[in-house]
Amino acid sequence: MVRGSRVLLLKDGGGGGGNALFKVLSDILVCPLSKQPLRHCPDSRSLVSDAVGVSFPIINGIPCLVPKDGKLLEDEIKLKVDDSSIAKGTRRDRQLRIQ
Repeated sequence: MVRGSRVLLLKDGGGGGGNALFKVLSDILVCPLSKQPLRHCPDSRSLVSDAVGVSFPIINGIPCLVPKDGKLLEDEIKLKVDDSSIAKGTRRDRQLRIQ
């Protein structure tokens, strides 16, 4: 296992962005809540479970998959719905349905 990790880190340039490592880990890691695959989000530096709408942080290159460390993504979803409803002119109705 250690040899395999070293090879991955060397291919990736010593852990610069972790892309090679994340590709391998994406085949192994799943959401601790839904047991579904996780998606890497480089912008927020986290692993996202689309199945339950939770984002798990990556701290110092280590994914923190403890359920209490997860962050709900409902705020982002709510903002997207509000923005799309503004264009349609039904913002108030949409907000009432969501809340």
